[in-house]
Amino acid sequence: MRERTSRLRAIKSVIKSERIDSQESLLARLVGQGYTVTQATLSRDLKLLKVGKVSDGGDRYYYALPGEEEQRESEKSLLADIVRGWVSIDFSHNIAAVKTLAGHASSVAYALDHLALPEVLGSVAGDDTILLVLREGKSREELLASLRARLPDMEI
Repeated sequence: MRERTSRLRAIKSVIKSERIDSQESLLARLVGQGYTVTQATLSRDLKLLKVGKVSDGGDRYYYALPGEEEQRESEKSLLADIVRGWVSIDFSHNIAAVKTLAGHASSVAYALDHLALPEVLGSVAGDDTILLVLREGKSREELLASLRARLPDMEI
């Protein structure tokens, strides 16, 4: 997962500093920086980062990261999904079991994954339960503090 986080940072850095007009160009830049990545993985990364193409004012397009306002709105939407479905959380070692309302586990897990909480390695969602795997060295207290910071009005 560390590789992915590093790769996502590299993608953002390249897109901010250069006008990249194709996945092939971006892939070449990443390979040049020492990343081993497939086109399919890069495509998923771009989707995760919500990268889009914008016009250069002529007939060419290049990749751009979403603006700050779009990022804030996206985060608000993710937090609303969590609030809408969250019931409780319980822990066993580095595993957190999040209970949700029936049918909400998938959307809550999606939101938790896309908030990129530094304590969470990944999630698996069922119908009304999510298993969160905490990163090595991260504690339940750190996860709860991170959630409370993002959702101060919610009882966690």
